[in-house]
Amino acid sequence: MTVLTLELDPEVYENLRQEALHRKVTVEKTAQALLIERLNLLETPAMSEREQVTAVLRRAGLLAELSDEEKKRAGQADMTLEEVIAVLDAAGGQPLSELIIEMRGPKV
Repeated sequence: MTVLTLELDPEVYENLRQEALHRKVTVEKTAQALLIERLNLLETPAMSEREQVTAVLRRAGLLAELSDEEKKRAGQADMTLEEVIAVLDAAGGQPLSELIIEMRGPKV
């Protein structure tokens, strides 16, 4: 377990102390429980790796949810993966991965 030392404003500490009294546990246990609750770590061990990554991306604001219209359009898609690959191959040009690397620029 990692030890964390926090500097808190007196009013924040007093609120934490009051919460600890309410929960009938130590201030340390209360702070730990509040952090776990806030970071949603209680659910993480039961999640698959994919679900954990999705949750992290969603909390970071890096995961966009599909709109109803996008979900509808996706449900109507009837092309196979092979057909999509053939269309992309016929279009030519750089692969998307190479375009992204190019756009990032040189590593510093």
